[in-house]
Amino acid sequence: MSCELLTVPEAMAILKVSRWTLYNLIRSEQITSIVIGERCRRIPVSALDTYVARLCEEVA
Repeated sequence: MSCELLTVPEAMAILKVSRWTLYNLIRSEQITSIVIGERCRRIPVSALDTYVARLCEEVA
């Protein structure tokens, strides 16, 4: 298994969005995330790649 996981602040920095925007993307299922334990949310790098690719396709 070689799935790199990002914290919420790391994903925010990569996308250059606010915490509110990132959580809205997660809630609307545009970006997938996992919860480890009770409160430890992680975002797979592949989820960000998929989201950005989808946005690029919409523009083209």
